[in-house]
Amino acid sequence: MENAEGGNQTPIVELILVGFGNGPELQPLLFLLFLVIYLVAVAGNLLIVVLVVADRHLHTPMYYFVANLSSVEICYVSTTLPRLLASLVTGHRNISLQNCIVQFHFYVILSTAECQLLTAMCCDRYLAICHPLRYPALMNGRVCCHMVAWAWIIAILYSIMLEMLILQLTYCGPKEFDHFFCDFAPINPFCGNADILAMGTNYVSIILTIMNFLLSLASYTCIIISILRINSSTGRQKAFSTCSSHLIVVAVYNVCIIITYVVPEFNPPPLLYKTLSVLYGILVPLLNPVLYSLRNKEVNQALRTAIEKLAAFRHRHGV
Repeated sequence: MENAEGGNQTPIVELILVGFGNGPELQPLLFLLFLVIYLVAVAGNLLIVVLVVADRHLHTPMYYFVANLSSVEICYVSTTLPRLLASLVTGHRNISLQNCIVQFHFYVILSTAECQLLTAMCCDRYLAICHPLRYPALMNGRVCCHMVAWAWIIAILYSIMLEMLILQLTYCGPKEFDHFFCDFAPINPFCGNADILAMGTNYVSIILTIMNFLLSLASYTCIIISILRINSSTGRQKAFSTCSSHLIVVAVYNVCIIITYVVPEFNPPPLLYKTLSVLYGILVPLLNPVLYSLRNKEVNQALRTAIEKLAAFRHRHGV
């Protein structure tokens, strides 16, 4: 891929990620804030993965998807936040164009996989609530594995398509990239036959995002109708508590994605892009363990059991 700046064709081999401004008094505060968010997000999602793998009572389709989603979230925040933390500490915001493109492709893979997994979880909740008698047969281990595999296949194929398009273009955007990580899709700083990249990012994003959003919307419409038909208020409350957290995350994630990638013609300011990126790229991975799992009785019981086993092991061995 060639790179040039404006009309003088000066090669650009390094970009400057502007991040959240140049105020030196804010840098330590931002560093502490994002460091805590990163550590809590990684620790919380890792805990979910460990509990689901270790406790056989959590070997169900719902928690299989949750564990896979947590794995994606760990990689997701690790793609963007460590680079941001390093720049906040050192003040060094430069990143090579090649490394920026690599970060972009990992981000595309993980964000697309997350979107597909959220949709798969909607389908899982739909079958569990609307077709409870057929649920064990419809959502067996083989089907779950296929759904997760297809989430990754779609994400990787989409990333490969974008990479093939980018390699044919010339970078002609500004050297100062007004974001805290490399996300070229809404800005499209490439020239040459850049319409191809715009079509690849916008149209495919529209197809994937709108399809996932409509499928999630249809699933939860059927779920809510089924819940309202439950005669027992206790049953309705239990069903709503099971789905409300997932519905909130799906709604926030899809709305942010649609605004960022599906309606770029409104040309919103970079600050809006950064705010939305913080919402779906940082806060959602942070809240996922709490919203999906740590408030569930099954996970709380698995956590208590794990703590009791650890305490007993330490007592036996005098640790």
